[in-house]
Amino acid sequence: MRKALIVEDDYRIGMLHEKYLESIDGLESAGHALNAKEMWALLRDRAADVLLLDIYLPDSMGIHLLEDIRHYYPEMDIIIITAATDREYLEKSLRGGIVNYLIKPVTIEKFEQTMKEYLSKRAVLDSVENVDQQFIDDYMAQSSAMKPAADKRKLPTGIDYLTLERIEKVLHEAGGGLTAEQAANRIGASRTTARRYLEFMISEGDAEARLEYGIVGRPERHYYEV
Repeated sequence: MRKALIVEDDYRIGMLHEKYLESIDGLESAGHALNAKEMWALLRDRAADVLLLDIYLPDSMGIHLLEDIRHYYPEMDIIIITAATDREYLEKSLRGGIVNYLIKPVTIEKFEQTMKEYLSKRAVLDSVENVDQQFIDDYMAQSSAMKPAADKRKLPTGIDYLTLERIEKVLHEAGGGLTAEQAANRIGASRTTARRYLEFMISEGDAEARLEYGIVGRPERHYYEV
């Protein structure tokens, strides 16, 4: 479960965003800070994976906090949620390493879409140990060609469209069958991750598994594209 810390000086908006978080599987609130001082206090006491940061705070500008946040919490992701529409703020935020930028007012649909995309991208990175250029291209482009199909299929928790696309690709290119370990090696993920995606493909009717005997005579599960 990933935790999101909300930094929003408008109490009502902050509470609304906390309520939005309740509807998203895999994400929960780590608290709500009304200003920069409260934000630093909460960060010292609670772990947070992603910071939902407003730009206009009573004691600081959110974009002025980015450098220090990056210094003290380099592994924490940042999403800006603000009424600021100045291009300058967007550019400074991007240079500060944000992962998204939302303009208020944010509808629940847009909020959920953004946070689910964030969770999906984090899951993709967590599922691999090594990356190649194709993975990076797909990741940076959000795999636009694959995403509508994946959304339409309503992928379950633990299955993201980018990793699924890579598993489908290596299985197709293999021609013959692949074991979970072979598939894992080709996409740079763990065997457990590869097996989960291969079994999902079977449940969707996109692959089949056959028990085949190896050199030592022990049957091993091989996956084939259907």
